[in-house]
Amino acid sequence: MTNLKNLISKLHNDTRGVTAMEYGMIAAATIVAIAGFMTTISGKLSTIFSTISSSL
Repeated sequence: MTNLKNLISKLHNDTRGVTAMEYGMIAAATIVAIAGFMTTISGKLSTIFSTISSSL
């Protein structure tokens, strides 16, 4: 029974995986932001290239 308590105590105090999870969440948020930006700018770029193409 004390081995189980020790194991639970060790798992509770172990913070190594938390840092990796935080980096994963930051990476996911960055990807979502980039995807949103690309979606927004793609329509504007299409308009710009169409204007340039028709001008030529």
